[in-house]
Amino acid sequence: MRFTAVTADAGRGRIAIPVPFDPDGTWGAKPVHRVHGTVDGCGVRAVVEADGDGWRIVMGPAWNPGIAPGRTVEVELAPEGPQRGDLAPDLAAALAANPAAGAFFDSLAQFYRRAYLRWIDGTRRRPDERVRRIAHVVELLEQGIKERPRG
Repeated sequence: MRFTAVTADAGRGRIAIPVPFDPDGTWGAKPVHRVHGTVDGCGVRAVVEADGDGWRIVMGPAWNPGIAPGRTVEVELAPEGPQRGDLAPDLAAALAANPAAGAFFDSLAQFYRRAYLRWIDGTRRRPDERVRRIAHVVELLEQGIKERPRG
């Protein structure tokens, strides 16, 4: 999504950028909308958060390339990491069948989502193991576990 916005002071050296659309309506309802994109051509990663009756992203000093409050900026945002539509049909169906696991998967940062997907995809030559791993991942996600225990 591309848009123009006027930045606001968010305190402690941070700036807030209002998001002029509902991310739930645009990208699907999720507990957390982690995004990446650009603000005036500079790369950013952020979380779209509720702001009263609207939405915003807040950029801390580390992600703020010297943009002052009150400045008009060009913004481009996209969801970060693999989304539900990008998943293999068997995994997507398993997450759809367990809404708690699916919602937790959607809230994870891309690092954790990709780690689960790599582990599942490591079974390409053993379909029976893939089924077992998908069931295990859904169980872990339902319990709110970000990454599978090693070993």
